Amino acid sequence: MLMYEFKTELLESSLKLGFNDSASPKDLEKLDEFLNQQQEEGWELVTYSYMTNAFGAKSAFAITFKRKK
Repeated sequence: MLMYEFKTELLESSLKLGFNDSASPKDLEKLDEFLNQQQEEGWELVTYSYMTNAFGAKSAFAITFKRKK
């Protein structure tokens, strides 16, 4: 039976909700570095979710990965 282990990470972002949403180049670079690091450790992206507080002052992505045990 194939078994996986899972982990979820929070990655903070400067992205805010509004009509002119856009990710900064710094945010994109940070995301690429993070995803590449996880891949090097054998983790595969499963899902992600954008989360913000009620006032949009902070935001983050909950990113879930899996890998074979």
